[in-house]
Amino acid sequence: MLPPFANEPLTDFRDPARREAMEQALAQVRSEFGRRYDLIIGGRPVRTQAEIRSTSPGHPDQVVGLVARAGRAEADQALAAAEEAFRTWPYWEPTARARVLWKAAAIMRRRKLELDAWEVYEAGKSWSEADADVAEAIDFLEYYGREMVRLAQPQELTRIPGEDNENYYIPLGVGLIVPPWNFPLAILTGMTSSAVVAGNTVILKPASATPVIAAKFMEVMMEAGIPDGVINFLPGPGGEVGDYLVQHPRIRFVSFTGSMEVGLHINEEAAKVRPGQRWIKRVVAEMGGKDAIIVDETADLDDAVNGIITSAFGFQGQKCSAASRVIALEPVYDTLLEKLVAAAKAIRVGRPDDPETFMGPVVDEGQYKKILQYIDIGRSEGRLVAGGRAIPGEGWFIEPTVFADVPPDARIAQEEIFGPVLAVIRARDFDHALEIANGTVYGLTGSVYSRNRERLERARREFHVGNLYFNRKSTGALVGVHPFGGFNMSGTDSKTGSHDYLLLFMQAKSVSEKL
Repeated sequence: MLPPFANEPLTDFRDPARREAMEQALAQVRSEFGRRYDLIIGGRPVRTQAEIRSTSPGHPDQVVGLVARAGRAEADQALAAAEEAFRTWPYWEPTARARVLWKAAAIMRRRKLELDAWEVYEAGKSWSEADADVAEAIDFLEYYGREMVRLAQPQELTRIPGEDNENYYIPLGVGLIVPPWNFPLAILTGMTSSAVVAGNTVILKPASATPVIAAKFMEVMMEAGIPDGVINFLPGPGGEVGDYLVQHPRIRFVSFTGSMEVGLHINEEAAKVRPGQRWIKRVVAEMGGKDAIIVDETADLDDAVNGIITSAFGFQGQKCSAASRVIALEPVYDTLLEKLVAAAKAIRVGRPDDPETFMGPVVDEGQYKKILQYIDIGRSEGRLVAGGRAIPGEGWFIEPTVFADVPPDARIAQEEIFGPVLAVIRARDFDHALEIANGTVYGLTGSVYSRNRERLERARREFHVGNLYFNRKSTGALVGVHPFGGFNMSGTDSKTGSHDYLLLFMQAKSVSEKL
């Protein structure tokens, strides 16, 4: 009997045996650097002349892997393979489809430290951040498999005499999956496995910054027994391959996680009906955030500082849920700022394969330059009180940076930076704090540190975000515990890891027979 869902435990790297095992995994992964990875179309490897050169952000001269790069010809092949697989995959028993996910979860569990190590080198994640990412991928496989079994049960209907009525869910068709680089296994796994366990077939276009980890996902799924063509692995440029498939009349849905700008572009293009198209395309979009943590005078300031530091600088601030704004009430502003600055300056920045590192490099040169440009903007908008510099030497390292006295309408308080930059904003009172918190186009996550019950209840009603936390960090949503998705320009509030999520990839069919 299948046990109830439970979140995958994190690895305790304080244990000497586990630390040694992780060191061995890192060495194993280093020995595989420079390997070539093919496209996978219809279950078969496809080599292309063009390649994506994946490098390590901590050592940009270090080639993690060379991944085949698809063009439009390969996109057409992948679409044909997915359509062919859709002729049979939806008719597998839902429990049989779920078993593929559960098998994949078991494989990931066995390969957990190896997958951790790939994330450390290709994405620049610390040991703990990488391990949490892999654990979340396992959670998605376990959870969505169980959800498909639940949704396959007969739906309760009102009975009337003389008719046999039923309502059940069927898949949509062939979809395009476009995951981000910042959770290169967890989000990719969740987006892909949810769509396929629901009976759809997909084209997976991974992020160009982390294609090797995506190739490892394909290894896992193929070992788990996913039929040929159900998942087609198609790394390639967004402009050439991504747009082509988004606009294609035979694509039924697009599932995207990434920036607001790209998400809005996908939504606009998918909404246009092309010749030969027979449906309104469904778009599931999880986009950006400009997440705020409110701290009032009743809060435990040390606890608040710990939560802010983890939320703002964990994985170098490269999370859509990362705290990029702190809104401190006037009575506590100066004291909180002093504690925040001391904590930020104490952060250990270093190589991600060093177990003592808290903050590693940002993902690539483009992100590095963008963040430094925002830091320059911040110098004219606020008061730099910590960090503010690139760290000399090899790799894309930037100091944890804090700006104080930032106006609520400043660019660094309004625009998603996606890096280790924190804007601290002064609020007159709690009304003002809520006004500032809601004063962006985003609405993803937020936190309130307060012991005042009335204020917490007000925030529960008025702080307009999809994921709101009280007296804890704004990051770290767990599958099945914290259904995740945001409001406004943060996306379609998809609520990953929830009872609602698989329904985004299915449609209900009602059948009635007169007796």
